[in-house]
Amino acid sequence: MKLNSTQVKQTLNQFEAEVLPDNHPAVPQLHTIFGDHAFFLDDSGLNVLEPAETPEREIPAGEVVSLASRSDGTLTSLRPHEPEQTGVVILFEPTD
Repeated sequence: MKLNSTQVKQTLNQFEAEVLPDNHPAVPQLHTIFGDHAFFLDDSGLNVLEPAETPEREIPAGEVVSLASRSDGTLTSLRPHEPEQTGVVILFEPTD
C-alpha cells in the first residue's frame, strides 16, 4: 500500500517507527522485492501497511505487516521472512 505524505504522518502518530524516504538507497530493491509500498522500520524490523477492513468504522485503514525481523542486537541487520500480520491497525482520518 503506497501512502501519501498525510497517511505517512498519520501512521507515524499511531505506530512508533521511522519511514524510509523514497531516496533511501535500499528503497528501489525493496520495491522490486515487495512492491510499491511505504516502508517503515521499527525495533522489530521492516514493515509495510496493507489495506485493512474496519467494519465498525467507515474510514480507510491499513494493517502493519512485518516483512523482515532484526537479526542482531545492534539493530543493523534484517532477516526477511514470510509476511506476518501484526494486528496493528492504522486508521486514516479523512482530510479536506
